[in-house]
Amino acid sequence: MADDDHADLVPIPALLRAARGAYGNAIRARLAQAGHEDLPRNGAYVLGGMANQGVPASQLVRELGVSKQAAGQLIDTLVLRGYVERRPDADDRRRVTLVVTERGAAAAAEVRAGVEEIDARLAGMLGRAQLDGLRAGLIALTTIREEAEEQARSR
Repeated sequence: MADDDHADLVPIPALLRAARGAYGNAIRARLAQAGHEDLPRNGAYVLGGMANQGVPASQLVRELGVSKQAAGQLIDTLVLRGYVERRPDADDRRRVTLVVTERGAAAAAEVRAGVEEIDARLAGMLGRAQLDGLRAGLIALTTIREEAEEQARSR
């Protein structure tokens, strides 16, 4: 993929798949270095979204597109390993709220640092205008996906 002469020949889906590994590798390395190598697959996404962005776990799990069983297993593992804890919902005692623990916040900080590391390298390689264009293109792709999913649900 490093050969710029042929980059325009590689289909965008292949580039997206290869590129996302840059973030995953940086995040996994930081987590391992900080003693969080037991964070389950997709755990960094859920934990980082909860702690760093304030997104509810239910939304993050839905965005993963995994089965209810896989989502439940992920949350159970995060609880068991001390990254989040279940607490009764203050407004509805029948519901449970997931809260990031101190250990979870520390892991989420490593997730954020890994993302920031790659973001900085990317900005240095592309420059502001190209980085803004990349972001706009990814947002457009997300919109296309969301529209297609909405159409599929309405059928």
